[in-house]
Amino acid sequence: MGIDIDDLRWWIDRRKRELTLALAALLAVSTVGGGLWWWNAVRWRKPPSIFDSPVDDVLGYLALPDFNKLPLDERMRFMLELSDRFRGADGAESAAWAGFLAGVKGPVRQQLTQNARVLAKDILADGARNYVNLPPAERGKYIEEWVVKWSKMGERLATGKERERSDSDRIGDFKRQSERGESRMEGREIPDLDDSRALGFLDFWQSEVEVASTPVEQGQIAKFLDDVRGHFSKAF
Repeated sequence: MGIDIDDLRWWIDRRKRELTLALAALLAVSTVGGGLWWWNAVRWRKPPSIFDSPVDDVLGYLALPDFNKLPLDERMRFMLELSDRFRGADGAESAAWAGFLAGVKGPVRQQLTQNARVLAKDILADGARNYVNLPPAERGKYIEEWVVKWSKMGERLATGKERERSDSDRIGDFKRQSERGESRMEGREIPDLDDSRALGFLDFWQSEVEVASTPVEQGQIAKFLDDVRGHFSKAF
């Protein structure tokens, strides 16, 4: 016996609401299920507690893309606390640090390097973005305050504290450094970010950050760094 077309149409019309609800429920389940999978697979992970987490967890976070998603001030706080913990490490923990770093290879090392580039780029981009929006009369003061700020940050990262020197003394050192031409790089060694090599640090990262910068950021950073060098050299 064949299927009557009119009967089939009548049955579909009667069941249309039920079918629509069933399809909507199926779509909702699929959407929620896919969303939960995405949330578990690619969700952002917050940084571990520096002083209460295992060494591998703390150092491993530096090699995650999640690190780049932190605001700049939070990334710098993470680095400061990390350096404090490293300086206070005992023999066993120091061995764990060394073992972890020795095993960083391949994609993990590449991501760690990229994170360092992005951090340096964001430091420079933040300074450059604020700089280019200032009136020309305020730019010289801003340059000096910015370089002093980051030289102090470098000292805190390296030693845990800032050296007891006035800002004017630091600025004088920057100017003498510019006069002697010590801002030039030697080989590919990364200069320390202290007041004796701060301009050298900027020279090194100007090339490094280009691969992590947008065209707008590159233009602003290039302008900013040129003016930083010019500001400290024009006094002589």
